[in-house]
Amino acid sequence: MRIFLLAPLLSIAMVGCAANSSDESVQSNSSADTGKQASQQERVRFSDNPYPSTYKPYPSNPTAITGATIYDGEGGRIDNGVVFLSGGKITSVGGPDTPVPADVIVLDGTGKYVTPGIIDVHSHLGNYPSPSVDAVSDGNEITGPVTPDVWAEHGVWPQDPGFSRALSNGGITSLQILPGSANLFGGRSVTLKNVSARTTQAMKFPDAPYGLKMACGENPKRVYGSRRQKPGSRMGNMALNRQTWARAVEYKRRWDKYDEDGGSAPTRNIGMETLKGALEGKIKIHNHCYRADEMALVIDMSKEFGYTISAFHHAVESYKIADLLRDNDICSAVWADWWGFKLEAYDAIPENAALIENAGACAIVHSDDQDQIQRLNQEAAKALADGRRMGLQISDATAIQWITYNAAKALGIEERTGSLKEGKMADVVLWNSNPLSVYARPEKVWVDGALLFDANDPSRRPVSDFELGQPGEGDVK
Repeated sequence: MRIFLLAPLLSIAMVGCAANSSDESVQSNSSADTGKQASQQERVRFSDNPYPSTYKPYPSNPTAITGATIYDGEGGRIDNGVVFLSGGKITSVGGPDTPVPADVIVLDGTGKYVTPGIIDVHSHLGNYPSPSVDAVSDGNEITGPVTPDVWAEHGVWPQDPGFSRALSNGGITSLQILPGSANLFGGRSVTLKNVSARTTQAMKFPDAPYGLKMACGENPKRVYGSRRQKPGSRMGNMALNRQTWARAVEYKRRWDKYDEDGGSAPTRNIGMETLKGALEGKIKIHNHCYRADEMALVIDMSKEFGYTISAFHHAVESYKIADLLRDNDICSAVWADWWGFKLEAYDAIPENAALIENAGACAIVHSDDQDQIQRLNQEAAKALADGRRMGLQISDATAIQWITYNAAKALGIEERTGSLKEGKMADVVLWNSNPLSVYARPEKVWVDGALLFDANDPSRRPVSDFELGQPGEGDVK
């Protein structure tokens, strides 16, 4: 536990000096003001970020990609375009007339494609790493259904080989690591830059909002109902959710009153701090939920207690309530075609993402899998093709938005990454062909302008310590 005081207590001598004033009115006002000052300065404060990011971009060189087809991540397309990266940022994006300085690296992108770095909004890399053994299985704290006090980052193993495979095979430059879905309140998530590092903090996306993983439906009631404890039903899920939020509202009220009036500080509660942050809009809520009726209930619950939902994850029935999701500005992070592995996943349709998009809501394609994260471009392509087969006119550039800008929006980092716009982080992928083709592969991947993967240069393939000396070290299969 860390307790930080904003300032030392005012000295008794300082307060006593005011009593020597010859003007009683001034004396009275001065004493009151000093007392108020002391009350304000004595307040107990806790760091909102006790495990700050120590991420530092790798060295970069000014680089221009010319002649490529560009998908900018926000639904735009530029043919025969130019992307110029400098100082870790995107300096310019445009057509063939875009100026390129003479003293920079110039890559011929003719016949190739450029996109923003791919972002996976739902991953468990590091918490459920490869090899998949109990010793490193750290994604679910299955000791109680309400665990907002746990933080995913405290279980992330930076040596997970899945990180480098996601970079080299999938062009993944940022990803959100979430706790699992056994609990109603699973804990805090963390957004990472996909770079090799010794510590999780050195991977943390600087100043990205934290997330809160919640879950509804079958998983919590199955896990805890089998133990003969609450929740054992969907009724129990909602009841325990509501009771927990009621406690969080009261916890926030006590701290707000303390901040306003002073007095004795409330007892600190690590889990309630997370929920207080969510109520204040500082922490993004990501809710594992499949059925349309349950998503609608959770939306009503969010209004009851005054929080907002950033995204429903998996959300196989979002197509049924796409208008409701649009009107409440809630994203749906979905698969292209996973379905039927449990009853709540049974009423899925492959046109889900396309119908969400067609309704004007926010569609995202996510992985939730250490292998599928390496193929999000293909998952987006499948979802796009299914939409077109039912007659929906959706562009290739829009499908790229499902795995770039929209994901960044749900994570609260869209002002800094997720699209190829001047001044944003130079998180960029050069593909050897159309990324919506099954044959496409990343040729080069930049993170903050640093070239971290080059298919033509095996020395740039990242290898974790765990892989050193093992068969398949650094492969990209």
